[in-house]
Amino acid sequence: MRGFNPAELVYILPSVILVLTIHEFSHGFAAYLLGDKTAKYDGRLSFNPLRHIDWFGIVALIFFGFGWAKPVSVNPRNFKNPKVDFALTAAAGPVSNIIFAFLLLLIAVPLSLRVSYGGAGGYIVTFLLRCASLSLALGFFNMLPIPPLDGSKIFGAFLPDRIYFRYIGMGNIGMILLLVCLYMGVVSQVIGPLIQVTYSAMVEFLLRAFL
Repeated sequence: MRGFNPAELVYILPSVILVLTIHEFSHGFAAYLLGDKTAKYDGRLSFNPLRHIDWFGIVALIFFGFGWAKPVSVNPRNFKNPKVDFALTAAAGPVSNIIFAFLLLLIAVPLSLRVSYGGAGGYIVTFLLRCASLSLALGFFNMLPIPPLDGSKIFGAFLPDRIYFRYIGMGNIGMILLLVCLYMGVVSQVIGPLIQVTYSAMVEFLLRAFL
C-alpha cells in the first residue's frame, strides 16, 4: 500500500467522487446523443454520484491508486455506425475529464491570486487544484489502449473487424496486464509526464491570461 495520510481524505474523497461522476455521465450522454438510450433507461444520465459510484472502487482508488465506478451500459446495436460511435462514446469519458480539469483551473488560478492559503479560500483553491490533477490522471489513464479501458475502444476503431472483436473481448487478459503494469510502475511512467505537462501548460496559459 502506498503512503496514505487520512487528513488528505478531505480533498481526495470528494475529488474522486466528482471526477468519476463526470466521467461516467459523459459516457452515457454521448451514447444517448449517438442513438443509444440504454444509459437513460438505467438512470445514468444524472449528476447524482450515487448513480455512478462503486464504493469498493472508491476505496481501492484512494488507498491503492487504482479504482473504478459502475460502468455505463452501452448497446452498440443502437448506433448507426457501431464501431465508430462506440469509440466516440468511450472517448467522451476521458475527454470530459480533461475539459473538466481546465474548467477547475479556470476557477482556481485567478482565485489563488486573490486569497490567503490560511483560510477557507485556501482550502477551496487546494481542492480545485488537486481535483484538476486527479481529473487529468483519470482521463489519461483511461486513454491507455488496454482492454477494457476506454482507450481500447478508441484504438479498436482503427482495426479491421476480424481483429477488432477479438481485441475488445480481451478484457480479462487486459486487466491482468494492467495490474502488472501498475505494480511495476509502468503506467505512472507513461501517463505521469502527460499529466505534468498538460497541467503545467494549462496553469501557465491561465496565469498569462489573468496576470
